[in-house]
Amino acid sequence: MDVIYIHMALQHGPRLGGPIPKFRDYHIWKALYCLSKSNPVGRKKLAVMLGIGEGSTRTILNLLQDNGLIVINKNGVTLTPEGKSCWNSAYMEIGEIDAGVMTIGNSDCVIRIPGMASKVKYGCEERDSAIKAGAIGATTLVCSRGMIMFPGSEYRIDPRIESDIRSVFDVKDNDVIIIGTADDYREAEIGAVTSGLELLGGLHINRDLEGVLTERSIGNELIALAFAIHDLVGGLPVCAKSRDNLGIRIESGTVIDNAYTGPVLEEVINVGTTIRKIAPSGPYKGIKVIVTPIEMDNKIIAAIGVVDIRSMAGANNLIRLRSDE
Repeated sequence: MDVIYIHMALQHGPRLGGPIPKFRDYHIWKALYCLSKSNPVGRKKLAVMLGIGEGSTRTILNLLQDNGLIVINKNGVTLTPEGKSCWNSAYMEIGEIDAGVMTIGNSDCVIRIPGMASKVKYGCEERDSAIKAGAIGATTLVCSRGMIMFPGSEYRIDPRIESDIRSVFDVKDNDVIIIGTADDYREAEIGAVTSGLELLGGLHINRDLEGVLTERSIGNELIALAFAIHDLVGGLPVCAKSRDNLGIRIESGTVIDNAYTGPVLEEVINVGTTIRKIAPSGPYKGIKVIVTPIEMDNKIIAAIGVVDIRSMAGANNLIRLRSDE
């Protein structure tokens, strides 16, 4: 199987607005982690363990199933031998400690990555990855000659913190320890695991468009494509929905509606051709929209459109649109 390193383009950081269900590399890794600890696991229980919605969990399970990494039956979800091999390639242990003054957040999550010390450069790379993932920061440590120390240092860390780490893990030479820190534990965990995945080179899972978009896709599964179009057309409003679910509406770099549909989107999905017309209703009533279908395997699975406000009142028009809602 060809290997493509996953990069979740759904991560737009502060661009996202509203309660948009979303997932990242971390959530895919956490799904493998949970399944490696307990087989089988039901989808609802897994969604709670991942801290995301059932729709996003279903998308992750579809991805894992398409890659032959899991089987799903009435008892729940179970890793296949290929899934266990994938998990082993991204193996990390995880725990919670109090790193004291070593970190700056209220909560600390510590992970151990076996035998990867040679991949660590300065430690700032892992810190930056954690911050991008939403943590406050991360501290990278390595084990050498039986001591846990900072990369490039000859001195071991504070004995109390080393003792706490060793109480969680059986640390061995050449192991990497990353402590993610944030105001809450989940963000600290996301930061630490994301840093670890960067160090490991990502999750080795094949991912193509068919695994991303289907006729049942929900709004968060359309975000990457919608934001790409939004940027491409210079920030004009963009709307998108799949055939069988509500979609999203983006204005000024922000998702302002995550359960959206519009008459022209529905019309395009029904007729299967691009339509340019004045929107007859909804927040864009009276404004020209251009909507095109997304086709896969000779069937229409979604539609995406751009609202042409250039001939209107520019920024003032967007203010009017929001005031009309």
